[in-house]
Amino acid sequence: MKPQSPTLKILTILSSLLFLAALAMVFLYAPLEETMNYVQKVFYFHIATAWVGMLGFMAAAVAGVVYLVRHDRKWDLLEMAAIEISLVFFLITIILGSIWARPVWNTWWTWDPRLTTAAIVELVYLACLLLRQGIDDPERRARFSAVYTLVGSLSVPIAFLSIRLFRTIHPVVIGTNTASNLGAFNMTPPMLATMFFCLFTFSVVFATLLWHRVRLEQLNVAIEERQMEIL
Repeated sequence: MKPQSPTLKILTILSSLLFLAALAMVFLYAPLEETMNYVQKVFYFHIATAWVGMLGFMAAAVAGVVYLVRHDRKWDLLEMAAIEISLVFFLITIILGSIWARPVWNTWWTWDPRLTTAAIVELVYLACLLLRQGIDDPERRARFSAVYTLVGSLSVPIAFLSIRLFRTIHPVVIGTNTASNLGAFNMTPPMLATMFFCLFTFSVVFATLLWHRVRLEQLNVAIEERQMEIL
């Protein structure tokens, strides 16, 4: 296994610094929203983790397509790493959304189209990991995962567009909010700057975690191959 590259080390440090800067912007720079007060601060991380989760799921679909074309196992490793990390980020999205919803909607959860489709996305990709464990042959497992991920990726744009396709109380973050969007608010320039900085920060964090996860899986593969040689 190759030692950790200087680029990855720098990226890891950069991710940590950006995350600290994002925290500072959320709690010190972005103004307090008049109606929701401090609970609105959850919004910045809620949006950023949702963005990263959806980005990762779509990246996994691309990796799956490349695997089906090239049959190179490294793309299968990349695909699974992206799904695992995105599942964590998307779960955080759902949890933060519930924290925000409790004081605003007076409930932790409601079967709103956005919430429902987000839960479906999480379950779709969780099922992929579970079903994958039941296939012993590496090539067959990788092929199944690639096809499943490609089909499952259709759930991602549906979840993203649900607040525009269906009647929902979930606020429209980018675009025009209507009176039915409970908790909607107009963002000031500092709020917008903070939101986009958080999007950038979490994108870098995702790339860093993805690189680390792929390296770890490559190590696991190398160990498995070494064990097979010994046996």
